[in-house]
Amino acid sequence: MTSAYSTLLIFGTSHAGESTLAKRIGKEVGWPVLSTDKMGRHPGRPWPNVRKQVAEYYSKLSAETIYWFLRVHHENMWPHLRDRISTASQSNSGCVIEGSALRPEFIADLQPSRTLTVGLHASNAFLRQRMEAESLYENQDMHTKQLIEKFIQRSLTDNDSIVEASKHHGLTLIDVSDPSSLGIEADRLIEKLRQ
Repeated sequence: MTSAYSTLLIFGTSHAGESTLAKRIGKEVGWPVLSTDKMGRHPGRPWPNVRKQVAEYYSKLSAETIYWFLRVHHENMWPHLRDRISTASQSNSGCVIEGSALRPEFIADLQPSRTLTVGLHASNAFLRQRMEAESLYENQDMHTKQLIEKFIQRSLTDNDSIVEASKHHGLTLIDVSDPSSLGIEADRLIEKLRQ
């Protein structure tokens, strides 16, 4: 039986849980999962090991410039992502695409009728706690803490932008800070993709 949908797009800022949700849904419905991070890597997390170029990036640039570069990176990726989404929406095999490069303002301009879209978000306090825990922030030296802080600021700014753009364009958002609500929404998405 062919699903009414051929593509699921999951967007959100870093550490919102797109990869985890995508893997769960992909496994349940038997669809491959594509990560936008693997399609075009922007300077990522300054942990667990800080690569020299990543350290230079976060130490030399202002928080505003770091976020600007992230947005430019996403804009540059969009034509390729749009083509991947279009190809997937025309296939009969199904595909989950996840990652922060799936900007709400870009997704809103898509017309594929067989694409389902959902965004993930949480309060900035929740996301900060998640990133500090994963990076072992409290155990880091002062220099590494400063690098991590710039990454966190970039991600929180992105979270605010994603929420605002999603509301403006009427896209579905799931608050990942409530595990039971997230589980219910994941089950709902799986059921829709199986229809």
